Parts: sequence; C-alpha cells; structure tokens
Amino acid sequence: MQLNDHIPVKSLNNAVDESKYFDDDGRLKRTGTIWTTSAHIIAAVIGSGVLSLAWAIAQLGWIAGPSVMLMFALVNYYTASLLADCYRFGDPINGKRNYTYMGAVRSNLGGLKVKICGLFQYVNLFGISIGYAIATSISMMAIHKSNCFHKSGRKKPCHTSSNPYMIMFGVIEIVLSQIPGLDQLWWLSIVAAIMSFTYSTIGLGLAVAKIAGTGTLKGSLTGIPVGSITQTEKIWRSLQAIAVGDLAPGNLLTGFSFYNPFWLLDIANIAVVIHLLGAYQVYCQPVFAFIEKLASTKFSENKFITKEIKTNIPGFRHYNLPLFRIVWRSFFVVTTTVIAMLVPLFNDVLGILGALIFWPLTVYFPIEMYIAQKKIEKWSTKWIFSRLLSVFCLMISIVAGVGSIVGVTLDLKAFRPFKISY
Repeated sequence: MQLNDHIPVKSLNNAVDESKYFDDDGRLKRTGTIWTTSAHIIAAVIGSGVLSLAWAIAQLGWIAGPSVMLMFALVNYYTASLLADCYRFGDPINGKRNYTYMGAVRSNLGGLKVKICGLFQYVNLFGISIGYAIATSISMMAIHKSNCFHKSGRKKPCHTSSNPYMIMFGVIEIVLSQIPGLDQLWWLSIVAAIMSFTYSTIGLGLAVAKIAGTGTLKGSLTGIPVGSITQTEKIWRSLQAIAVGDLAPGNLLTGFSFYNPFWLLDIANIAVVIHLLGAYQVYCQPVFAFIEKLASTKFSENKFITKEIKTNIPGFRHYNLPLFRIVWRSFFVVTTTVIAMLVPLFNDVLGILGALIFWPLTVYFPIEMYIAQKKIEKWSTKWIFSRLLSVFCLMISIVAGVGSIVGVTLDLKAFRPFKISY
C-alpha cells in the first residue's frame, strides 16, 4: 500500500501509531468530515434538475405534482436508510466495510447481480455527465441572451449556438479531471454546494416576484389542459414529469420571461455553471477510479499504464501525472461533450436517466440487500410490503421511461446535430 510522504516509516512497527494512519481494515484512514461529506452530497443531489420542478408541477397540477414529490421523497428516504445499513457486512459495528455500492451488493447478494448493479451505476454516471454538459451550455446561452436583450431593448432575436459553450465546458473539465480522486475534490464540492443554494434561492425569488407582479397564482389543479396540447401529449408529458404556471419552462432560469433584472439572472446562471463544473467531477471520479483500478490490475506491467509525466506548476510542487490518466480522462470528457452536442435535450435526458436508474439503484438493490441481510422470512408482512413497493416503483419507472422516450422522439424531429441554437 502506498503511503503519504509525511508518514514516518518507523511508526509502522508500532500498532498504536498505526491507528493514526490506518482504519481497522488496514486501509488509509478516512479524512472526510461532516462538512466535506455534505458538500459532496449537495453538489451531486441538489443539481440544476430542481429548476425543472416548475415544469413538472405544471404538467401534473397542484394536486398530483406535490403528492408525487412527497411520495418519492418518502420512498427515497426509506430505501436510502436500507442502503446505509449495508455499509458494513454482518455485524453493524465491527463488520467488514463496503466502500462501494457494488461492494455492498457483492457482500449481500453476489453473483450476476454485482455486474448488473455496476452496469446501471456507471451508465447512470456517464449519462448524468452528458446531461450536465447540456445544462451548462443552456445556462451559458441564457447569459448571452439576457445581456443581448438588455443591450438591444429586446429588439433583436439574440440567437446563439450551444456548441462553443459545450466545447468551453469540455476544456475546463479536462483540466479538472486531472485531480487524482474524489477525496481531493472537497473544495470544489463546497463551492458547488454554495452555488446550488445561490441559484435555487434566486429562482425562488424570481418566481415569487412573478406572482407578486401579476397578483395571481398560475397553473391548475389538474395541470396543463387538453386543448393547449393534445390528449396524447398530455399523457406523455404527465408521465415524463414523474420528477409559475402551465407554461413553465424546463429550466426556470432560462426559458421564462426573466430578463429583468438581467444582472440577477446572470448571477443565477453563472452559479449554475460553476455548480455543474464541480458536480460533473463528483459523478465522474468514481468512473475514473473504476477504470484506472481495472487497468492497473489487468495490465500492471504495461508502460502506457505505469508511465508518469512530471509536471511543474509555478508556485506549487511538481506533480507526476500518469499518462493513462491524462489520456483516459480526457477521452471520457471529450466523448460526453460530443454526445451532448449531438443530443441537447435537457429535460428528456434527465427523464430517461431518472426512469432507467431509479428502480434498480434506488429501490430494487437496497430492498434485496435488506431482505438478505435481515433474513426476512418469505411471505412475511415485511417481505410482502418490500416486494409490493419494489413492483410499484418498477411500474412507475416503466411508464415514466416511456413518456421520456416519446418526448425524445418528438424533440428529435426539430433539430439537426451540431446545429443547435437558443
């Protein structure tokens, strides 16, 4: 095991001193705190998807919308608690630690389910990175459009392409991706978390100001009415929304008539951009680590895997950057950026990912591990409740996925690859 440079070699012969640097399972001691942990969670969970909640409520209405949100919040809380109980295998205090989701599945379920879990997990992380590239470019374009409207008095259409902004995003992420691991991203996650609260608060303030300006609450009890859209579109949109007023946009800060005060809109969208730059890394670092560990295990003697490049950064000590890390991580960022340029459908991308991943990772595996870990008797009350909850969430995922796929199919008719403007 490679040690940090500041650890004295002699101390390794002393069990008391070893406890300063190692956990009870021999791994280097974890250095995270409640603050860094919270920052990572906020950066990953409270993403710019919250800006599409107004759109979702507009489709479902004031009754079904909040009800669906509350229901899934309770489901997520329940299954998250089950997953947390799987951190240790066997004894909840002294049992073997599971450092990854796949590790927990391997300990409790094993077999083919481990590979299936890994497939869903990494497809999810890959897909979210694409969605973040799309969302970042939308916010960048919104800044351009807001400033253009301000200068021209809204006399110009102020169209712009998303391609330059996605390329800018990709270049920045290539640099940030060279940060070795998630444990060294704490500062970026803290910044991202602050930005998340910033744009969420501004979005809420703008919505309240909109209500105050008109003096009325928009929307309806049943959502966007048939007539403004067809019955079929109403069904698909309602299914897709299983995540102001009936015309609420997919992104509250970019699609609504919030162009004044333009500087406040710019601040909010800049906050979105900074947040997503950090959140992208939170999601991608596990993918980076998985591939790099696999490569070092399979090809431990390969020079391409082991070669390091010395890099001198002015004002800092020199760094040894592994050649494989530079090439692999850059390739990953370029791939996600190009795909985002090809399919810039923000709402639909999030909808498909949410539907695809929600049931297996959020519901199925936590429940299956809970049943196996606690040895729940078949056909007992707990067993029946757990199975029914899993089946219900599966059905929801299927219909939501169908709705999002239909949305993508309809939207694909209106765009050409690499020719996206806003």
